[in-house]
Amino acid sequence: MNKFPNKIFDIVQEDLMAVEKELYSIVQSPVDLVNDISVHLVQAGGKRLRPALYLLCARGGNPNSSSELLPMAVAIELIHMATLVHDDVIDNADTRRGRPTANARWGNHSSVLTGDYLWAKAFSAIATGAKNNMLKILTDVISNMCEGEIIQLQEAFNAEQDEADYRLRVAQKTADFIAASCELGALAGGLDKRDVVQVREFGYAIGMAFQITDDILDITASAEQLGKPVGNDLRQGIVTLPVIYALKTSSHRDELRRIIVNQNMSNDDVRRGLEILHETDAVEYSYTQVGKYLQHARNSLPTTLNDSVREALLSIADFVGLRKY
Repeated sequence: MNKFPNKIFDIVQEDLMAVEKELYSIVQSPVDLVNDISVHLVQAGGKRLRPALYLLCARGGNPNSSSELLPMAVAIELIHMATLVHDDVIDNADTRRGRPTANARWGNHSSVLTGDYLWAKAFSAIATGAKNNMLKILTDVISNMCEGEIIQLQEAFNAEQDEADYRLRVAQKTADFIAASCELGALAGGLDKRDVVQVREFGYAIGMAFQITDDILDITASAEQLGKPVGNDLRQGIVTLPVIYALKTSSHRDELRRIIVNQNMSNDDVRRGLEILHETDAVEYSYTQVGKYLQHARNSLPTTLNDSVREALLSIADFVGLRKY
């Protein structure tokens, strides 16, 4: 359900298959519980967007052999998996991508420790091959993600947030990591400094658009499409762009504010909050912002990229703008 159309990743399809195989191999553990949880997380799949972007951007230059690109691609996905495990524990989530979360099946303690195990495996994968600047890029982005998560926890059920607060949080939690994946690929491909900066900017804009789209889908898609309950962000007090817009424009903004600050909101409260959102043009406004980021992404791509890689990256931008899950 969550895969991108295969044709987008045709250029790196073999590399992605190698990533998938290596993910299963690297998470193997003699500790049965660690092994079971890790394999469950790999089997949950996902879009593999970050390693795919890394591989595509590397192919935009003159990379070394695929085998030399593989460890970083695997590490990027392991870090992403670890963050999702920790997020599910923090959010007390029961499902992700239509499957039970690790914490729902095995409990919070085992899930957190398995997330830590994945962090360690990620850095083990690149311990001997990554250049110092690449390691710094990764560690900086992990720090940003942790800070973004803490900010989100601090600001939960706070109806006084504005768009600047929201965009900073999205950058730290999502966009910076996608930007770093592109940047690392560009460095691995030997692109010049100017092109590396442009490729990173492409990834950042894609990441912002991707997360805003996620936040829109949380209030517009079905539970079956999302693989989790509709209105989940609202229930958890996460104030997203559509909510911020509705709080400024809705004639029922005071009622919506009361719903948002209620840490024990009922199903009826969530339903009413969604009704208020849909009475405004919050969804349309948010999609307008997605469109602006995607156009910026397209404009940021270096002209020096080979045509096939450039077309694949443009196709990713198109898909992010059209996706319904």
